[in-house]
Amino acid sequence: MSKKLSIAILYGGRSVEHEISIRSAKNVEANIDKESFSIILLGINKNGSWYLNKTIDDEINSGVSVSINLDASAPHLIENKSGSVIKIDVVFPVLHGTDGEDGSIQGLFKSLNLPVVGSSVLGSAISMDKIISKKILKECGIPVAAYLEFDRLQKDSIKFDEIVDNVGLPFMIKSAALGSSVGISMIKSEKDFPGALEDSFKYGDKVIIEQFVKGRELECAVMGNEQPKATVPGEILMIKDYDFYTYTAKYLDEEAIEIRLPADVDESMTEEIKRVSILAYQALRCEDYARVDLFISEEGEIIINEINTIPGFTNASMFPMMWKEMGISFTELISELISLCLKRYYGSKDLETEYNGVN
Repeated sequence: MSKKLSIAILYGGRSVEHEISIRSAKNVEANIDKESFSIILLGINKNGSWYLNKTIDDEINSGVSVSINLDASAPHLIENKSGSVIKIDVVFPVLHGTDGEDGSIQGLFKSLNLPVVGSSVLGSAISMDKIISKKILKECGIPVAAYLEFDRLQKDSIKFDEIVDNVGLPFMIKSAALGSSVGISMIKSEKDFPGALEDSFKYGDKVIIEQFVKGRELECAVMGNEQPKATVPGEILMIKDYDFYTYTAKYLDEEAIEIRLPADVDESMTEEIKRVSILAYQALRCEDYARVDLFISEEGEIIINEINTIPGFTNASMFPMMWKEMGISFTELISELISLCLKRYYGSKDLETEYNGVN
């Protein structure tokens, strides 16, 4: 009988999306195949301290404090009090936002020679940065909304009228490197602008100001590496009076939206959404899996909004729901993501790490 792989589910973190990470991780832990995998619950509190836990909840500090051994030939966790060693075979980060989805964690474990489920450093970093990702998508001929970018040094010189001339009204203000609708506002008039700008700058040094796309909001799940596959899209329908898909509508108000899965689009549009989603996934160097968020404008144009390299796994999250629509259960999905990670990891072992100067 083969030994079970030890899977470290990593959750929490220093991000403002800490609570959403905990909710996602609970679902991953509940649905992972425990006959095939041994589970290690590794929580990071809001100060960045790491703890082994027996259950996933808000009380991360109640676990056992651990450190990481930095020897890439034999990486492992060490319990700080007892000195006990905990070995890990695969890291499954269920971290949303800063220090989790932006390449930081991925780089740490790459340097330790541990396989990590999901996009590696490059794909994570560029997908997380809304400005860089839009530049790349645009360069690749993939449609994105009109946008402007500003950093903190420019904040006091940003002119409302110039923004309207470039992207129209209403428009959206977003912190450049966050998800879960944190730090996002819709601006309908000049009086709304200063407060919303301050709010977005609270979460980072750059903001992106975008054209508001009037139309339908859809999502498409993509999975795979050499030949990624996409699901049929799902649609988010606002059924309460929200201006856009806010944090409250996503996570706190269960009656805010209706999810239509599959989305009510014809076969040719479905295939085009899948095609463009895969192109966007590949352009941003995503690996293993991601969720592509997009709009269909009133004119029928597909416009990519953003890519989430660690999409939500909560009960309200579209990523597992879309794969379920394709006949893949939550448990099967998690196993497939781990399998993709391992195939990619062992494939990279063939790469040279030394150069002798001889061609």
